[in-house]
Amino acid sequence: MPMREECKHFQSRTYASGEVARFCVLDLAPEAPWRCPDDCKAYERRMADVGWVHGSLVEPPVEDEPELSSVSKDDMASILEDAESIVSAIAPEALAEARAEDARREKRAAQRWWRRKR
Repeated sequence: MPMREECKHFQSRTYASGEVARFCVLDLAPEAPWRCPDDCKAYERRMADVGWVHGSLVEPPVEDEPELSSVSKDDMASILEDAESIVSAIAPEALAEARAEDARREKRAAQRWWRRKR
């Protein structure tokens, strides 16, 4: 079953580069962006946009699923879990670094403003 875009737990983001991320916010679709589990217990139809017609500019089509004949689905899920754990392990540190840099920039901007007022 393809990704259920009408599910309230489905989200997509389009970045400035044109790359589109499609995923389940509950992390219940290990084969995203290509498919949701057939028996997903968390599926709920999104009600906010029932009856809306989405134009072609809303979301580009999902790219074709890569050919991975030598990799089993269990291996693929394991690889994705490993990648997620790596990202999760460095996320707090990266966020702290970004916040510290933002604080330094704000402090420098405040100091420049103060000097100009004298």
